[in-house]
Amino acid sequence: MEKVYHIYAKTECLYNNLSEDQFNHTWETLKGMVGLMKTDYKLEDLSYEEVTRHHGSASAGSTTEPPGCDSY
Repeated sequence: MEKVYHIYAKTECLYNNLSEDQFNHTWETLKGMVGLMKTDYKLEDLSYEEVTRHHGSASAGSTTEPPGCDSY
């Protein structure tokens, strides 16, 4: 099992499947940016989801991806 994190601004997923180290760094950076820069977002608009990913699951349809399009 592996914990991954998804970070949201309002309902938009900004980052998905971050490791705990990546999440900690990105979360602190985003909180600082929202406070310093003029954006459409406030600190309370930021949220995250912690997901436990099970490797080798028999359920092929199971996914930890948030809804939406690929970001690339």
